[in-house]
Amino acid sequence: MAQHDVVVVGGGNAALCAALAAREAGASVLVVEKAPESQRGGNSFFTAGGFRFAHQGLEDLRRDILPDISEEEARAIVVPPYTDNQFYDDLMRVTEGRSDIDMAEFLVKRSRPTIVWMKGQGIRWILMFARQSYQVEGKHHFWGGLNVEAVGGGAGLVEMLLERAAKVGIEVRYGHGARSLTIDKQGGVTGVVVRSAHGFSEIPARAVILGCGGFEANPEWRTRYLGPNWDLARVRGTRHNTGDGIKMALDIGAQAYGHWSSCHAVQWDMNAPPFGDRKVGDMFQKHSYPLGIMVNTQGERFVDEGADFRNFTYVKYGQTVIRQPQQTAFQIFDQKTVGILREEYRIREITKAEANTIEELARKLEINPDGLVRTVKAFNAAVEDKPFNPAILDGKGTKGITPPKTNWAQRLDTPPYVGFGVTCGITFTFGGLRVDLRAQVQDIEDQPIRGLYACGELVGGLFYHNYPGGAGLMAGSVFGKTAGECAAADLGFKAR
Repeated sequence: MAQHDVVVVGGGNAALCAALAAREAGASVLVVEKAPESQRGGNSFFTAGGFRFAHQGLEDLRRDILPDISEEEARAIVVPPYTDNQFYDDLMRVTEGRSDIDMAEFLVKRSRPTIVWMKGQGIRWILMFARQSYQVEGKHHFWGGLNVEAVGGGAGLVEMLLERAAKVGIEVRYGHGARSLTIDKQGGVTGVVVRSAHGFSEIPARAVILGCGGFEANPEWRTRYLGPNWDLARVRGTRHNTGDGIKMALDIGAQAYGHWSSCHAVQWDMNAPPFGDRKVGDMFQKHSYPLGIMVNTQGERFVDEGADFRNFTYVKYGQTVIRQPQQTAFQIFDQKTVGILREEYRIREITKAEANTIEELARKLEINPDGLVRTVKAFNAAVEDKPFNPAILDGKGTKGITPPKTNWAQRLDTPPYVGFGVTCGITFTFGGLRVDLRAQVQDIEDQPIRGLYACGELVGGLFYHNYPGGAGLMAGSVFGKTAGECAAADLGFKAR
């Protein structure tokens, strides 16, 4: 079998960015993907396609990322600047200061240039009107630092990346699951062993880039590392991310790194299938909880729904659901907010009930009626009389109840009341491999393993406890591009 300069393992955003960067430098590139072609795209396919990156506001975005926004359209849009310092501070704040400082700074500094590079690769961008803005006084106000998505969401992102890969001569082999790495006597990587419908075969390579995701689809590993009941979580995305890339690297002496007992998780429709549905995509998620209240089966609130913009709480709160009775929670709204709930609340595949009284709603959703009535009564009495503005941290909170609600607290007093049942959906795991700022995998003595690079969700060190929305795809692109460039450079190719 002919040797390729670079073999990339995985077929999602990070892996394809790595493949494109290596090919751009002049290397021959092969992508091996465990999934069949009908299930291509990894976890990236199931995302909203949102990217968090530093910028200087709307005019800066219009310059080279969103040039099609007209002057008339721009007058109706408010996009605050999102500086390097804000991005870095948000990342450190939500990870409780544990994010690897060097990796965090690298991600922040490379974020905007990488978006521009991706645009040059044919990726098209739009503002996230439906998910990240509210209309206030006739203008769309964007909030929370997450403003831009790929056209077509995650599915569109994957399609555009693969279209570019085909155009520049990158071969993709589907149904080829990597099982192990081959090494020489000095410990350098010389190729990868894959399993396909024809059995096992060895693919020689001068460099291997691992971009095949974490272990979120492996219930045994979830229970081992995340703890009790995590084997019961629904998997938001692909069924193929079972930790294979991590295991292959650890088997040849790579260093484990990051928060192995934590993960990205969300509130996910309680009757969603066990793995991601390619037709519904990410619409099983339910992220308008800051506008209402969340309760468990006993009718008790268990988080501060308005502690921050949902971008900075949805992962942490998704994790809390797994610890509730029956791994279940309910989001409750009244007619004051139903009209501004996100689009995912209006799909056909949804667990929902509506009623004219709180007690009736509780019975329909199988919540303890006395508990929910008591909770709503106490919540309504605690709400402060301040102006409501969902586009800012409005300080409209509660007094005298635990947990409090810090922002966007409105009395539930306008029937009919609507409730949505959710469980925990796991997106990806935070533990993985240690890489340097060249995306080269490190061994247990902090030395680079020759010929081995990694990117995407199997890289540890960035996310701990929590996660700022849109940072995952961005990190995958930044470290994917870096992995491809550095793998090619180490083989003697020079960036064009």
